Amino acid sequence: MSALVRAELLKRRSTRADLWVLGIMLALILFAVLLHGFALQADALADRDGQMHVFGWGGLGALFAGLAGAISMTAELRYGTIRSTFLVTPRRERVVAAKAAAAALVGIAFGLVAEVCVIGVGDAALRARGIPVRLDTGDYAQLVAGGVVAAALWGPIGLGLGALVRNQVATVVGLFAWLLFVEGLVFGLLPGAGRLLPGMAGAAIAGVTTTGEVGHLLAAPAGALLLAAYAVPALAVGALVTARRDVA
Repeated sequence: MSALVRAELLKRRSTRADLWVLGIMLALILFAVLLHGFALQADALADRDGQMHVFGWGGLGALFAGLAGAISMTAELRYGTIRSTFLVTPRRERVVAAKAAAAALVGIAFGLVAEVCVIGVGDAALRARGIPVRLDTGDYAQLVAGGVVAAALWGPIGLGLGALVRNQVATVVGLFAWLLFVEGLVFGLLPGAGRLLPGMAGAAIAGVTTTGEVGHLLAAPAGALLLAAYAVPALAVGALVTARRDVA
């Protein structure tokens, strides 16, 4: 299995897809953090919960880890290179498992880069306005650790969705729409049910425990367990359909 994982990582290093996804992620993070850091009124950023509107954008690392995981599968299906992969390793479930491991490793990198960028830029933006930063060392540690864990789980989730849907555009658009719009809408209307959705679980892992007046998210350990519970069936279904579908 380790040889398969190394082969999958080599594939990902040999293309620019992950670099493009990483670049778009960083651009979006910079825009969101600077916009909230400078546009929100100082009173709204006076406490920790208010400042999480700035520092909470590290969760985009999980979104883009999911996108990278989906693209790693759909790109091979789209261009037909998956056929040679299955010729070398006929047991398709092993290929999916290796891709999932590679997606988790890439997700760790995405989550780490995203959180470090958010913390650095967010801290600089608040200090430039003369606003004391209310987050302490423990908060920063949870942001980084939680962002890494969430992204590591979202990479395999995206991979499983890509294997199920197969179409690259539909998978990417669907992930964006779900995490950036649908979950927020559901949480606003039904907070109790909305906090159980995978995107909200990922936010909870990083320590985003509240969204203002709308409602509260899960505790970080519960969020991690819930997101893992989403990852397992997503991978299982992805492996099942990959094993049974024709790739010709």
